[in-house]
Amino acid sequence: MPSHERFPRVVLVTGASSGIGEAAAHVAARRGDHVVLLARGRRALERVARDCVRLGAASAAVEPTDVSVDAEVSAAVSATMARHGRIDTVVGSAGVVAYGRVEEVPVEVFDQVVATNLLGSVNLARHVLPVLRAQGTGSLVMVGSLIGHIAVPDMASYVLSKWGVRALARQLRVDNRDRPGVRIDYVAPGGVDTPIYRQAATYGGAVGRPPFPVTTPERVAARVMAVADGRRGSGQVGIANQVIRFGFTAVPWAYDRLVGPLFAVAAQDQTAPSRSGPGNVLASREEHNGLRGGHGNALLAAGANVVELVRRRARPPRETGVSLPAGGR
Repeated sequence: MPSHERFPRVVLVTGASSGIGEAAAHVAARRGDHVVLLARGRRALERVARDCVRLGAASAAVEPTDVSVDAEVSAAVSATMARHGRIDTVVGSAGVVAYGRVEEVPVEVFDQVVATNLLGSVNLARHVLPVLRAQGTGSLVMVGSLIGHIAVPDMASYVLSKWGVRALARQLRVDNRDRPGVRIDYVAPGGVDTPIYRQAATYGGAVGRPPFPVTTPERVAARVMAVADGRRGSGQVGIANQVIRFGFTAVPWAYDRLVGPLFAVAAQDQTAPSRSGPGNVLASREEHNGLRGGHGNALLAAGANVVELVRRRARPPRETGVSLPAGGR
């Protein structure tokens, strides 16, 4: 029986303590599914679990898990099977962000972004696909990003990891063609109002924010779950993603010239003070988790960025403190 015809389903979500993962758990809860919630921080997961029960989940289980650690993912999947005996839907949405050029981001932070986003997706697939294949049915949906299709300034580790997630999803489709009842899908949102930007590691003065047009985590989660059920196809969330991808592919010379100044206006916060640090990349900061990021109106933010950038250009240069000799020029 296809997973979307069995009620209640068993839905396992990574990155479930915040943003898109939390929203996906809410979707499953509202339709009465069993939800299994994975993320690093127990307290934040327990908050989401209580919300899921209130929304109507058949049950809500908490599995504190760092997806970059294979043994922890294995233990969480084993616990789910021991509890429910099956897994119908898997949503891989765990992710972290670092801002900064390759040479600016500390090696342990850069590597952990890749380990969480890409290798964490590999670990998840490694342990859930044998379950889905043995069942002969079920779905794995990986949450990628528009940035997995393009290049942008100051986000090398995230770009690399999300290109890898897209490649992984494509590879898994090829590898699992012998199980037509097992769905491998991929959803790529653009700017989403989640806490990931405020939680990001920040180096080199780049402070991030979701770029226009900004959608909600609830909208992305609805698309993810529709894809998991076979009601929608894999792909981009929003027409703007298609336009940007076209520019990147069709006119790379124009894209490369424009992406820097446009990114500074639309995808960074020029008015916020820059504080270098690892954010939540190396360890969970549960107190900053939540469904929404509270970033406000993206167009107003872009306007404020323009004003700030103009103000900086108009600012007189600092005096160097070097004086010329008398009569010198």
